[in-house]
Amino acid sequence: MVMTLPSHISIKDKHLWINGCDAVELAFKYGTPLYVTDEDRIRANFHGYKKALSARYPSIRILYAAKANGNPAILKILAQEGAGADVFSSGELTIALQAGMKPEHLLFNGSSKTEADHRLAVEKGVKVSLDSIDELMQLDRIAGEAGKVVEVSFRVNPAIDVPTHPKIATGLATSKFGIPAVAITEAYAQALACKNVVPVGIHCHIGSQILSVEPFAKEAQVLMEVVAELHKIGVKFKFVDLGGGLGVCYEHLGGPAPAFDAYADAVMPEITATFTRLGISPEIWIEPGRSMVCDSTILLTKVNSVKKAHKTFVNVDAGFNTLIRPAMYESYHEVIVANRAGEKPEGTYTITGPICETGDILAHDRELPAVQAGDLIALLDAGAYGYSMASQYNGRGRCAEVLVKRDKSALMRRAETLEDLLAAVVSPPWL
Repeated sequence: MVMTLPSHISIKDKHLWINGCDAVELAFKYGTPLYVTDEDRIRANFHGYKKALSARYPSIRILYAAKANGNPAILKILAQEGAGADVFSSGELTIALQAGMKPEHLLFNGSSKTEADHRLAVEKGVKVSLDSIDELMQLDRIAGEAGKVVEVSFRVNPAIDVPTHPKIATGLATSKFGIPAVAITEAYAQALACKNVVPVGIHCHIGSQILSVEPFAKEAQVLMEVVAELHKIGVKFKFVDLGGGLGVCYEHLGGPAPAFDAYADAVMPEITATFTRLGISPEIWIEPGRSMVCDSTILLTKVNSVKKAHKTFVNVDAGFNTLIRPAMYESYHEVIVANRAGEKPEGTYTITGPICETGDILAHDRELPAVQAGDLIALLDAGAYGYSMASQYNGRGRCAEVLVKRDKSALMRRAETLEDLLAAVVSPPWL
């Protein structure tokens, strides 16, 4: 079968191109490993969500899941489009604000926030998604000490099994996230009794990399049942947050991932019917991350050597220190020899990194043109959970990131140096 490339990825004269830029030239200019991100693709993905949901309900707010890719340039692009962000740390919160996102368009999520996290959210006027009664009481005290009132939601656990990797299924009954739906009313009753917090929303997230819309429809049903119960006890909803989770097709030989319209068709009927029945009109929030940035980015990595053993290994300069998903989740990424793009396959190759771990394999048994040292390998769909999960393992600095806009390119993060690796090191006085 022939690989189907997204519209912003193309092959010209046996070179791989991303938007109007030759990937081979980018690798020569900036070095490898190298993440290359197409700005226009991110904007297009944002508008796909916005158009689909706004056609079915007038008050929509898209909060980008900053954990997927926290580069400040990407957050600035989305801030220009009017997006907010789902943030999971004080660091992500600060970067989002510096990128131009409004405090009222942020939601501070997480099941284990520190006191410093709470104090920053209170100081900046950011809404907090609470994950326990214990957290509620802590935040109420901290807000009281600051003389402020904080708007909050609770994260509800809908106990929904979803077809995805167990490590990213967050709505299971056994998940560490959220308060069970059967106990959520009591949590809101306690919040209503607090002096320094006011519940104004509800939050749910069932998981990531979900390629069917049916689980989202089930989530909407459970969530609306909870909203109706909370409405009875006096909760005044400003927003209902459906979380994120719409998956992407990493294998470009199969069918497409669910479309934005299919997602909207799955979740909105139950929601709009419930809102109409209750006479309420809160904003609908969603938190896409992977589907916003994943296909915007390729990872370029240079071939150091080719070795024939029990199989043929292509040793490249990017490993799981650069892209951990294949090692951590057994994830698949399409592979293209960027300087031989379009050539017919000549052999079966396994792409391996430079890390001192047997599991440092980026791609198993791929049919590729004859690969040799000096060639350039491109891994597609690397924009989500690529650089954001990178490490300095084996003393290797994290690689550069480049942004392209049509035929223009520029660094949005330089590669780390040895000095960067040692910048935070302090020598104990007895050494």
